[in-house]
Amino acid sequence: MNFETLIYNKHKNYAEIRFNRPHRLNAVVEQFYLELIEALHLAETDADVRAVLLTGEGRAFCVGADMKEHGAGERTLVERRQYLQLGNDVCETIFELNKPVVAAVNGYALGAGAEMASACDFVIMAETAKIGFPEISIGTCVGGGVTQFLPRLVGLAKARELIFLGNKIDGKEAAAIGMVTRAVPDDTLASAAAEFIAELSTKAPISMKLAKKMLNNSSFNNLDAQLEHELDAVFMCTTTQDWQEGVDAFAQKRAPQFKGC
Repeated sequence: MNFETLIYNKHKNYAEIRFNRPHRLNAVVEQFYLELIEALHLAETDADVRAVLLTGEGRAFCVGADMKEHGAGERTLVERRQYLQLGNDVCETIFELNKPVVAAVNGYALGAGAEMASACDFVIMAETAKIGFPEISIGTCVGGGVTQFLPRLVGLAKARELIFLGNKIDGKEAAAIGMVTRAVPDDTLASAAAEFIAELSTKAPISMKLAKKMLNNSSFNNLDAQLEHELDAVFMCTTTQDWQEGVDAFAQKRAPQFKGC
């Protein structure tokens, strides 16, 4: 499918969604949000796609809102709220997608860019890339679920520091505090992300879908409820062909070939 603000590529077992407004460092506009939601749904409904990779074309992942467009002041109050809702919808779609989403962060991930990265299941970040939440420093506020996602990643005290002060941190520090999955040398980002998602794509799709949902909801359930969800998930897995394939592959000492059924 052709998009104006994105490049959508389907690889063997995963989809790559590349933000494609490099002239604006991939700053977000309404069309970007709408196309990203469409692209995510396209990947979600494609049985061949096991995982999704988000990254940025050019020198940045995403530097947040396109302030030039905001400065034009052409939106009514209703339209402004609708635009802001789209930002929340994108992060919610990433978080709730029934397939794992990996962000490969190059250059800068600021504001909305950092919000989208925080909603992903995994973040591979270049060591010298910068991530941060400058919203409060410019008189606005964070969105996209960051006040829920970030404390779960780095703890409440560190989340307060990152959000209130708005300081940008590099990939090494982000990995050290648990904000991102790992930091890699800048020139290996693309290959490291591709290798990571390729390995992820070999895992059992139904199992990953169930595990992602349980992990996402774990903070809201007590132990008894979570144990029930896990029991249901394990039982569901035992009814699939992939479960039998996993058992057979283990017995035969070979790599399993999962089909998602």
